[in-house]
Amino acid sequence: MFTGLVAELGTVQRLARQGNSYHLTVGAKKTLQNLKIGDSVAVNGACLTVVRMDDSCFTADVMPETVRLTNIGSLQPGSRVNLERTLRLCDGLDGHIVSGHVEGLGTISEQRPEGIAVVVTIATPPELLKYIIKKGSIAIDGISLTVTEVTDTSFSVSLIPHTAKETTLGFKKVGDSVNLETDILGKYVERMLTWNNVAKEQASPADALDKKMLLENGFL
Repeated sequence: MFTGLVAELGTVQRLARQGNSYHLTVGAKKTLQNLKIGDSVAVNGACLTVVRMDDSCFTADVMPETVRLTNIGSLQPGSRVNLERTLRLCDGLDGHIVSGHVEGLGTISEQRPEGIAVVVTIATPPELLKYIIKKGSIAIDGISLTVTEVTDTSFSVSLIPHTAKETTLGFKKVGDSVNLETDILGKYVERMLTWNNVAKEQASPADALDKKMLLENGFL
C-alpha cells in the first residue's frame, strides 16, 4: 500500500528484456535506506518487488501484465522515475490510498500555466475515465493528485511548483504517456452495487425478508 507521495526521483540504469518480461535496475538514494530484498517499491506508480540491490541501486522483475498496462517498457537508461516505499503503520496518510496496481495509460494532451501552477490535461480511456470525478483523487505515475476538471475524454490536474520540481510530471511533455490508477474506493462501490443489483434480479419472492417470514421461522 502506498500514498502517492513521491520520495525521490530515481534514474533507470538498465532495462533488460527477457521474453515478454523485463529486469529493471534503478539508481536511488533515499529509497535504498533500510530496503531489503523482497520489499515493494512503487516505480512510476507500479508496485514492484526488489530482487537484487546494492549501495546505489535496486533491481526488480517486471512481469508481462505490468508491461502491458504501464509505460515501464518504454523506459531507457537515464530515464527518471518516481519512487515511493510502502506505507508503514506509523506514517501519516497525506496523499490517498494507492495500491500500486496501474490500470492503464493516459496521454498528456495539454499543459498550460495558471498563476504559480501548471494545469495538465490527460486524455484517458473511457474504461478508466468513468471512475474519475472532479475533486476526487487520482494517481498519475504514482503521484497523488486532485482532479480539477473532467470531460468526456479527459481530466485535468493542477501542479504546484514543488510537485513539478520533484516528480516526472515536471519534465514530461504533450504526447507523453503516464500510468494511471483510479481511486480504489470508487471501484469497490461499483462492485458492491453490481452484486447487489444481480442479487435483487435473481431473488425470488420467497427470499424476501418480511414480518411473515420471520414469524413462520420462529424469529418473532
